[in-house]
Amino acid sequence: MGRSRRTLPEELLLLALDPTTGTTAQPQSLDLGLAGAQLVELALAGRIAPDGDRIAVVVPRPTGDPTLDCALELLRRRGAPVRAVHWIGGPRLGLRQTYLSHLERCGMVHAVAGQMCGVLPTTRYQATDTEISREIRARLDSAIRTGVPPDPRTAALAALAHAVGLGKHLYPGNEGRSSRSRLRDLIRHDPMGGLVAHAVMDVQNGAAAQPRRSSAPAGRQAPGGRGAPEPARGVPAQARHGSMARAVAH
Repeated sequence: MGRSRRTLPEELLLLALDPTTGTTAQPQSLDLGLAGAQLVELALAGRIAPDGDRIAVVVPRPTGDPTLDCALELLRRRGAPVRAVHWIGGPRLGLRQTYLSHLERCGMVHAVAGQMCGVLPTTRYQATDTEISREIRARLDSAIRTGVPPDPRTAALAALAHAVGLGKHLYPGNEGRSSRSRLRDLIRHDPMGGLVAHAVMDVQNGAAAQPRRSSAPAGRQAPGGRGAPEPARGVPAQARHGSMARAVAH
């Protein structure tokens, strides 16, 4: 895979970066989203494919991206398709920092050292090329405004942005309610993105270990999901199976 095109984890992280504070919105759920974005990127590269609610490696050949290839190798070592919710809910220590450091090396962000309460050292990341972030945001805005089915990459990015709760960051307040709703509905345009997005939400909601009943009404939240995004309409039930998993906050 050439490095001329940004990967979905990179784009998701750039969307989450607050240009004013240099912090990332929804940091805990964002970590899950980055793991999910790796799966979608590997699927777009033809290395993995959905198998029901599981992920199967179909071409183990490296992509050329070290972080993605690490994930691909871990999936290959499983030896059998793994449920998306199990993969996303597993420990991903340092994944967000790995991508932040990569964006810094590429010159897309720069680190700003600081202190919390005048004592604890902190690091914020400011975008150095806001045009890139604007271009990513414009793709989502265009898909929301026009209603034209987006390309798979943009549809997957929308699905992941909704799943990690970035809708209220990108389209805040009552005036952004309709945009948040349309962002959610873009999930239907990419089956892989939809499967991964619902796996991310299932991990956040602490969904039961057994797969959901197929007769459950679409759009109903899993138990404990009061603060999580509402699942999208129009996604097949098999893409919304979940299991109990715990996200590791970095």
